[in-house]
Amino acid sequence: MRIIQWLTGSFILLLTLIGCGNQERPLRVGVISGPEATLMTVAQQVAKQHGVDFEIVEFTDYAIPNIALHDGSIDANVYQHLPYLQAAQANQGYNFTVIGKTFIYPMGGYSSKHQQLSDLPQRAVVAIPNDPSNEGRALILLQQAGLITLNKTAGFNATPSDIVDNPKQLRFRTLDAAQLPRVLADVDLALINSNFAVAGDLSPERDAVLLEDENSPYANLIVVRTSDQTNPELLAIVEAYQSTEVITAAKQLFGNQALPAWQEQP
Repeated sequence: MRIIQWLTGSFILLLTLIGCGNQERPLRVGVISGPEATLMTVAQQVAKQHGVDFEIVEFTDYAIPNIALHDGSIDANVYQHLPYLQAAQANQGYNFTVIGKTFIYPMGGYSSKHQQLSDLPQRAVVAIPNDPSNEGRALILLQQAGLITLNKTAGFNATPSDIVDNPKQLRFRTLDAAQLPRVLADVDLALINSNFAVAGDLSPERDAVLLEDENSPYANLIVVRTSDQTNPELLAIVEAYQSTEVITAAKQLFGNQALPAWQEQP
């Protein structure tokens, strides 16, 4: 009997220690590797000055930060815009809430073969991201440039099958967003998010032959599990990210192509 009592007591103690360990773990914030991770490092320093400590977890695959947030591996992620989040929640049933905005990183069209859009030949090969919302974002940008026309019902998640008019008979290749800067030599045009463009030594201001403007609806968001939306430490991370220090760092990294989405644009 004493052995059973000792084992039971030891098991309870072990569970207690595990629980305490989980409570003492710093918050974890997921980001995509590259310039956005650099900005989060600045926010981390600002938050630490105000007594809030958190770890930065970097990812290279767009799908993983939401999976990690859902399963509790991280406590927030900072990388996605609202159309992407809405698509992920509809497809996966995530129960997430937006607690803040970061920057609008305009998507741009880049080419190592052509200096302007009018130079695109018939049947040009155009590379676009393969995740649903950024694929739609790229196609909407091409439509705004007059290169294609989309079905009016397509919405934010348009795909090449929604193209109803394609005068140049553009041919589309869908690739992982992070790979797009590396395929410029193989395509006529690639539609690339600014974070990956900058990581690939491309300047949106200097190199893009096509660029979203400040009216883009694709502001990146700070997302948490709905049950954590009032967590004061997570809200403090939002405040740290929206600091002047982060704005200054974004200006250095992106020039004028990182627009603070929490501020009213002129």
